[in-house]
Amino acid sequence: MIFSHDTEHALGTVVDLINTGPVAGGVEGLSDLDALRAFIDRARISGIARLDLDDLVAIRRLRDRFHDVFDAPDTRQAVTLVNGIVGDVKTTPHLTDHDGHDWHVHFFAPGARLADHVAADCGMALAFVVATGELDRLRTCEAPDCERVLVDLSRNRCRRYCDSRTCGNRMHVAAYRARRRLAAH
Repeated sequence: MIFSHDTEHALGTVVDLINTGPVAGGVEGLSDLDALRAFIDRARISGIARLDLDDLVAIRRLRDRFHDVFDAPDTRQAVTLVNGIVGDVKTTPHLTDHDGHDWHVHFFAPGARLADHVAADCGMALAFVVATGELDRLRTCEAPDCERVLVDLSRNRCRRYCDSRTCGNRMHVAAYRARRRLAAH
């Protein structure tokens, strides 16, 4: 484990959130409140009492800001972006042991709206990535027709595709077929 469980979970939430975006002419993954609730369930975000259209608009805006961090050309730009995200939200670090999880730190204020909750916890996870010199672990899938993001948590930093079953498999099959064609000539 490179980062704490909480940080890795928050990084997974950031990736899932960014990948709900309509990249390359795709479909908006957060099209309505039902889709937003499904995201919250997938990410196992607790303590969200109510949702409305303002939450949907705010989380989409935050999604774009997180995506900018993945696209940052260098550490200094990433720092500026992350500081902007966590600086715009009231952080209230506190220890909690909810839902059967051991003690861990939440950075959002109790009762915070969804975007503030996600900005605080996930923004701090990105801050830990930058502070530990691991910014190169934030990547975009290397498949030529994919714009999804990923966090490479592998020990040797070898993860190249957003999903080994889709993009990874497709790219490996294409490389195999290219080698077979080359060998046939």
